Amino acid sequence: MDFLRPTSLADALSAKADQPEAVPIAGGTDVMVELNFDHRRPSALLDLTRVPELATWEPTADGGTRLGAGVPYTRIITELGARLPGLAMAARTVGSPQIRNRGTVGGNLGAASPAGDTHPVLLSVDAAVELRSVRGTRVVPVREFYTGVKRSVLASDELITAVLLPRAGGPQQFSKVGTRNAMVIAVCSFGLALHPGDGTVGTGIGSAGPTPLRATEAEWFLTGELADGDLWESPKPLTDSVRRRFGELVAEAAAPIDDVRGSAAYRRHALSVLARRTLGWAWQDYRTGGDQRCA
Repeated sequence: MDFLRPTSLADALSAKADQPEAVPIAGGTDVMVELNFDHRRPSALLDLTRVPELATWEPTADGGTRLGAGVPYTRIITELGARLPGLAMAARTVGSPQIRNRGTVGGNLGAASPAGDTHPVLLSVDAAVELRSVRGTRVVPVREFYTGVKRSVLASDELITAVLLPRAGGPQQFSKVGTRNAMVIAVCSFGLALHPGDGTVGTGIGSAGPTPLRATEAEWFLTGELADGDLWESPKPLTDSVRRRFGELVAEAAAPIDDVRGSAAYRRHALSVLARRTLGWAWQDYRTGGDQRCA
């Protein structure tokens, strides 16, 4: 097995073009597990830890954030909690401190596992993924990035270089259910973002379908309820019937299976509960203008 260690993005893209079969590795929290269990035996590994362009973040002209694919979860928590509240919440649920020190959103996207913790948040805020190769750069909306179980639109000669996230104009939330409190793959997860600027709602479902999913009908329903009641301008507590219906629509959007971590029926039930709870927390934050509470 070849081990490639570029020290610049240009060198990394050149190496990927020369050896498209080379598997990128940064934190290694997914790739090394597959190697250790002999589930994967690539001809080459492309170590990206010495590529400085991937390990930075910066504000964008429109007030958003360009997050380098190699920025670890720990830095998202400590440096970006105010700018990217939903992503910081999801980052806090990832593995152990050691894994959060190594793991990255770029790696989560590269693996494209339906259970990846950051996917629901990225969907809820309508993020985009920056892909580069020696042929050029393209930006793909995250809702179009996933194509199947651990599959994406990423071409064989491309690298994920950054994630583009809009400014958080309102409260964001993330919550997940696991078989224990830490160091666990999600049985299911849910991300929610309120967008008062344009009066819309964003959602993301994890670990309950072949890809991460959006609950589109739930978004439409809640957007309509908030608009019809003039609740963006005059926020009042949401009725139990609205929260319950929102949870039902989120559960209906899922396409779960039975596996060792949980049944399809349990996943749907859990998602309806997570959706009701995250909506309650996010709306309370919107009404009071207070600090966002963590799930």
